[in-house]
Amino acid sequence: MSTEGSRAFTCIVCPMGCRLEAGKGPAGVTVRGNRCKRGAAFAEAELTNPTRTVTTTVRTAFPWAPVLPVRTDAEIPKGKVKEFMAFIRGLVVREPVGIGAVVAENVLGLGRNLIATSNILAEEAADGAGE
Repeated sequence: MSTEGSRAFTCIVCPMGCRLEAGKGPAGVTVRGNRCKRGAAFAEAELTNPTRTVTTTVRTAFPWAPVLPVRTDAEIPKGKVKEFMAFIRGLVVREPVGIGAVVAENVLGLGRNLIATSNILAEEAADGAGE
């Protein structure tokens, strides 16, 4: 491929796992190896503006569930992941929330929320685990 900054990728959009090569050239971004349009879009995005969904846990104030699984409600720029994680390390959930509840809004001003992905706090609180 005669393009600057050519990079190889394994597509993760579908189960095919195509081996892609993408690079920037005079005509824009060129992608080879994709078997579908989604693969081309994935490689172009990875080359020009990579993003990630962050999936992790946050601390809670509840002894029966010391951590709560969470994720971002949309992808964030890959370059912001470390800063995002540093923010998350300082969070403590103090209310019994369920799946989809917003744990932190507009984190880092990115317009992305951190949401709960488990009902462990809500279920245990309803069962009286905190008593």
